[in-house]
Amino acid sequence: MKEISEQEALQRLTALCARAEHCAYEMTEKMHRWGIDETAQARIMAYLTEHRYVDDERYARAFVLDKIRYNHWGRRKVEQALWQKHIDEDIRQRVLGEVDTRVYADMLRPLLQQKRRTTTASSPYELQQKLIRFALGRGFDFETIRQCLDVSEEDLPEEMQ
Repeated sequence: MKEISEQEALQRLTALCARAEHCAYEMTEKMHRWGIDETAQARIMAYLTEHRYVDDERYARAFVLDKIRYNHWGRRKVEQALWQKHIDEDIRQRVLGEVDTRVYADMLRPLLQQKRRTTTASSPYELQQKLIRFALGRGFDFETIRQCLDVSEEDLPEEMQ
């Protein structure tokens, strides 16, 4: 890829940020791939943050809501994804703290019921272990998983009760 000028990079990034939320790390990575030098990157990032094209807290809020609502991720998986995006610890904790813990449980219950219908197991213990592994893989904490499994115990097929 040919190197682009600082002005062209700024125009591309402002257009990109005007269309969707992006974090500072994504913008920095793009500039690095384009071959923009460090001082120009700093000037561009200063412009983007000053004019609120890039706001990591706003990005984190949108990211958290999307991943919870549409991808049905638990808190741990969302937190890990934010860490990979280099979002500051205090922003991560503040934004994740705004989400009510009941939201996770309300989302996990139907996921577990759906998974229960498609999972084969030779005993209730094996079924429960498979459901726990599934929910852990989705990023839910063990307390929320236990809470959801305890409530839906009566949903077990008769041959497993």
